[in-house]
Amino acid sequence: MAEEKAFDVVALGELLIDFTENGMSPQGNPLLEANPGGAPCNVLSMLSRFHRKTAFLGKVGKDGFGHMLDKAIVEQGISDLGLKYDEDVHTTLALVLKLPNGDRDFAFYRKPGADVNLKKEEIDAQLIQSAKIFHFGSLSLTDEPVKSATQYALQVAKDSHCLISFDPNLREPLWPSLDAAKEQIAWGMAQADILKISDNEILWFTGKRNFEEGVQALQETYPNLKLITLSIGAKGSRAYANGFHAEAPAFLQQGTIETTGAGDTFCACVLNSVLEEGLANLNEEALKKMLVRANAAASIVTTRKGALRVMPTVAEINQLIHAE
Repeated sequence: MAEEKAFDVVALGELLIDFTENGMSPQGNPLLEANPGGAPCNVLSMLSRFHRKTAFLGKVGKDGFGHMLDKAIVEQGISDLGLKYDEDVHTTLALVLKLPNGDRDFAFYRKPGADVNLKKEEIDAQLIQSAKIFHFGSLSLTDEPVKSATQYALQVAKDSHCLISFDPNLREPLWPSLDAAKEQIAWGMAQADILKISDNEILWFTGKRNFEEGVQALQETYPNLKLITLSIGAKGSRAYANGFHAEAPAFLQQGTIETTGAGDTFCACVLNSVLEEGLANLNEEALKKMLVRANAAASIVTTRKGALRVMPTVAEINQLIHAE
């Protein structure tokens, strides 16, 4: 990769408050903690643990939560040069309630939310031009004007020879329909060099009965995808690149309390491996090493509440790997 690039990864998307359950009140009501969140910044926060230089492009409200989020990302070592404040629209909020089966139920306060109001003319093109990898997800494709802003940012990234990373990160309540989601996620897939996708997303998107068929369908439809990584929750993960493939089991821990941010942590470890090895050099051994580290990091995050502020250190990841 070009040495003159100032940033390792620049990401665009949602920065919001995740209100996550943290106990019960004396009256028996769930207590919700205001955690800084948003998938793209979760990814950047984990990359900071690898001492990667990162920057974020997005928008928050000019309110208490917006200022709190700005402070939080800077504390994590993420540049806020591309962060904009909206004078009229409040910071986006998400209520994350844990279901009895351990999964999560999301309720978004985003019609409108500041992240949706990011405009094309507010995109800092120079930040993107100075990145080795440009990362984005589908939540910035749900509505205008952020959809047009994302499309413009992608063009700048491509013109600047950035590697493009995409995480579909399907959140069904934010789309008018699943058909609309599929159309925009297909566009995202067509732009990317690197794809991080989850088990439920690949089965839904491809309509295939198993993961191998799903990956094959993606490879045939999107030959631009040089690296596909598939997270399968408690069953581990798989990766495909350069004709090689690898898989690794999950690190299952008794202390797991929630899965918020696990996929983002995994994605960050994948991007760090690409920065270390280069896409063209990913063979079976390198893919396996990448997955083991990504699985370990994601496992650690599931034992902590929140995500952005509680990403594991490299030492913690290595300790878990060597403890197995």
